[in-house]
Amino acid sequence: MRKCRPGARSDSRRDDAGVAHGGGTREGPDRPVDNGARSGSRPDEVGPKGGSGPDPSPPIAIRRLPLPAGTPGNHRPLYGRTRRRLAATQGTHGKDSTAVTSTATGAQPVSPAYVVIDRFRGGPVGMGARIGGAAVSGALVALAFPPYDVWPLAPVGVAMITLLCRGARVRETAVLGLVHGLATFLPLLSWMTVIGPDAWVMLSLLEASFLALMCALLPSVLRAPGWPVWVACLWVAQEAARGRLPFGGLPWGRLAFAETAAPFAPYAAVGGAPLVTFVTGLAGTLLAAGVLQLRSARRSAAMLLLAAVAVPTAGVLLPTGGAGEGRGVTVALVQGGVPGSGMDFEGEREQVLRNHVTATRRLAADVRSGQVAAPDLVIWPENASDIDPFTDAAARRLIDGAVRNIGVPVLVGAVLDGPGPDYVSNSGIVWDPETGPGDRYVKRHPVPFGEYIPFRDQLSGIVERLDQIPRDFFAGSEPGNLTVGPAEVGDVICFEVAYDGLVRDVVAGGADVLVVQTNNATYNGTGQPQQQMAMSRLRAVEHGRSVLVAATSGISAVVDPDGAVVERAPEGTARNLVADVALHDGTTIADRLGGGPEWFLAALGVVAAALGARRRRTSQEPPS
Repeated sequence: MRKCRPGARSDSRRDDAGVAHGGGTREGPDRPVDNGARSGSRPDEVGPKGGSGPDPSPPIAIRRLPLPAGTPGNHRPLYGRTRRRLAATQGTHGKDSTAVTSTATGAQPVSPAYVVIDRFRGGPVGMGARIGGAAVSGALVALAFPPYDVWPLAPVGVAMITLLCRGARVRETAVLGLVHGLATFLPLLSWMTVIGPDAWVMLSLLEASFLALMCALLPSVLRAPGWPVWVACLWVAQEAARGRLPFGGLPWGRLAFAETAAPFAPYAAVGGAPLVTFVTGLAGTLLAAGVLQLRSARRSAAMLLLAAVAVPTAGVLLPTGGAGEGRGVTVALVQGGVPGSGMDFEGEREQVLRNHVTATRRLAADVRSGQVAAPDLVIWPENASDIDPFTDAAARRLIDGAVRNIGVPVLVGAVLDGPGPDYVSNSGIVWDPETGPGDRYVKRHPVPFGEYIPFRDQLSGIVERLDQIPRDFFAGSEPGNLTVGPAEVGDVICFEVAYDGLVRDVVAGGADVLVVQTNNATYNGTGQPQQQMAMSRLRAVEHGRSVLVAATSGISAVVDPDGAVVERAPEGTARNLVADVALHDGTTIADRLGGGPEWFLAALGVVAAALGARRRRTSQEPPS
């Protein structure tokens, strides 16, 4: 048989499948090549007239993917899409490997993955399968959060979406990130259906868009040395942006808030919630890196998988608990209950206030009878008074009578009119049994579209539901540092517990106990109260302080500085909690570092992505 030089032509005929008929070949990338002598009884069997004899084996066509530049048989420079396809192949099968497939009946290809690599531009998995996998990965992350609390699924979900983005193009990874985000936030924020299905879908789509942006950056870092670290940093960057944009952001769904009962939680005492997100993401990316090495380098794979396990294991060794020396006080939390549920939880005018007055009088009676210890201070929840006691004399008499009955200062949650006719304020008021109302805290971060309406003039005529909020809640400007009896209270109201800076400010202001006044009655039975409780537990570890959660209808709780819940009142009940807690005025490493870890880790991720994008553009430019 006459051999041809690489790239040479012959007069052989070929059918539509590219199978050679005769002895000629046409070699080169993506061309069928001569496979040498085919299997048979003899290598050169001669027919009756001197021609080639019959070949008992079926004809075989072999396809070859482009070889690296400089490899014998390929003299073309590689750039653009071809280079990306080859890079995807090299990442799994070695630098100079050649992907070969066979079309012969019954013949086995060298590796099934090569067929898909040759057919799909982005890598060894089709886009449809990738999208399905992204949905599964997002659902796994959602299951890590309360009320499910399967915390190991968060790093598994991170690993899965990371693997799915390998070998895909930027537009494709953005789609994968969006699908992953929707699969996470649609179940996680399902409590928003109480407001309306449209609000639920729109908010989920907004939050998922940040995951799409993050995944669009992954191709820039997934080929860089140390990429598991840079991907974990991008998770921190994504959460930092999502917690600030738009309208002050919504930090719900941070990886850190899924790990409050996990070995990752102690990292909060070192670097706050951002560090917990980082180590959770790092465990996932190390898991992904180990999976990638399982076939080609088993020793490296084992080391990576061990590192993925070592990250949470190291968290167990970190010290947690109260920051500084503690002094004990007795506190009481009043959960008075609400008459309704959903958007109509308040019932009749003054009903919520009367419920909390009644519960406080019952607490005083239990103290006098010796059933419970006498508290040093009492905490009422957010909106415990649905009427402004400064403008309504009857409401003031009710509160004043209850406080005098218990005989100690009470932190009263109330909705106050003003400033001006267009605003109300969500406030916590220190009410003394002798001097009456004193210092107050005004919520600093009202919830957009829940407590105030952005673009009210433009949207009021379009969305009728916005008329349920006739006045905007005014945003306070000072941290919630209040003296309530013997305690220096750091007060945050409801969703504010999700924001790192708001909680950090009250600790810096001298708070020795954290208080979360909340009204989750709208979301009873939806999982939202459990999700918010997880945030309170993480704050306890982060700042080394007890956290007192007072809710109108649950979940009220007392949380120790190590994140353990020592007292708890379930949803939908009226109940008082009395507990001894320690007041701590020391600082954790996280307190001293402040927002530094978040900015540092986020910056690392963004810089790594920028450098990776520049490197990719340079490698794809054709030679001049």
